[in-house]
Amino acid sequence: MSVDSELAAAEVVLGFLEEAEPWRLQSPQFPSKVGGKPAWLSQGGLPSTAALQCDLCRLPLAFLLQVYAPICGQDRSFHRTLFLFCCKNPECYKHNDSQCMKVFRSQLPRQNEFYPYDPPSEDEPPVNMELDQGVLPISGVKLCWVCGCPGNKACSRCHAVTYCGKHHQTLHWKHAHKKECCSKEASFNNLFPFLFPETELVTEPEEEQTDKKKCEQEDDSSVQRSLDCTALADALSETELEEMATHETEDNEIFQQFKKRIDPEPHQVVRYSRGGTPLWVSSQHIPSHQDIPPCTCGAKRTFEFQVMPQLLNSLCVDSTGASIDWGTLAVYTCAVSCNHEYHYCQEFIWKQDFGSDHHIQIK
Repeated sequence: MSVDSELAAAEVVLGFLEEAEPWRLQSPQFPSKVGGKPAWLSQGGLPSTAALQCDLCRLPLAFLLQVYAPICGQDRSFHRTLFLFCCKNPECYKHNDSQCMKVFRSQLPRQNEFYPYDPPSEDEPPVNMELDQGVLPISGVKLCWVCGCPGNKACSRCHAVTYCGKHHQTLHWKHAHKKECCSKEASFNNLFPFLFPETELVTEPEEEQTDKKKCEQEDDSSVQRSLDCTALADALSETELEEMATHETEDNEIFQQFKKRIDPEPHQVVRYSRGGTPLWVSSQHIPSHQDIPPCTCGAKRTFEFQVMPQLLNSLCVDSTGASIDWGTLAVYTCAVSCNHEYHYCQEFIWKQDFGSDHHIQIK
């Protein structure tokens, strides 16, 4: 998925999952993807090991997805990718708390030391240095065999396999490296169980609903609500009905708007609209302007894209209530996409969860 960030604020581009050949999801192809190991854009200035830890449990974060979103007309952002990481510890997913997630921005001019000036070839490259050796080919940055993040801690026996820390070294030893150590069988691949399944993100513009269709949907929704209320009245006591009536509030209206908006494309996993507005799942925990911190350069941050709850269905996580979870994840980035040369810049993410009455309905 390549998104031209010079979109009108009202325009929304939807992201969908699609299978792709592994080589198409590697850095030289400038991919948008979910899962596997990050396809780093800049090969220098990568986030530190500490920066890629959960702020709650301090365990390494897992790569969730990346969105390739260059900014047309801005040379420093000719190549531009946003990387989202999340904790895999269910206990860190506190209600409306985003401390278990982090997002980073990387951008490069067209003329840079890592990639050719011309667009990448459509043919499969003969050799894949990243996967074969666990090292970024030009900068020489060593990567963790488990997560694909920077890792300089080598196995003390073979000295050939590196890790971001002791936690992943232990995982890899138990899973595979105990048998592979000091042999030629070790493979830097995307099959380690710590990783999310790897798929490509492809996009298409969101189609605007016609007035007629909107009216039909509103009529259908009204009829359904009437039927639901009749059925409930037959099954519930007067006290229970009074309690339920108190929940027919703005929160429910926001959720119904959310459901109506995504209904035409129920498999969307990302909504991209730089400078636009997120599609919230609840009236609770919507950020104000003061809640979104400015960039380190001093510029304000604006909304860029959001991750939808539908993505959870493709991540092979445990059942709801015993796994990682969210209602939606809204990513805010520097409005001017400031220059950090080859270094990765941390941006801001806002996690909003469903209300207790709505969670099951969207799954």
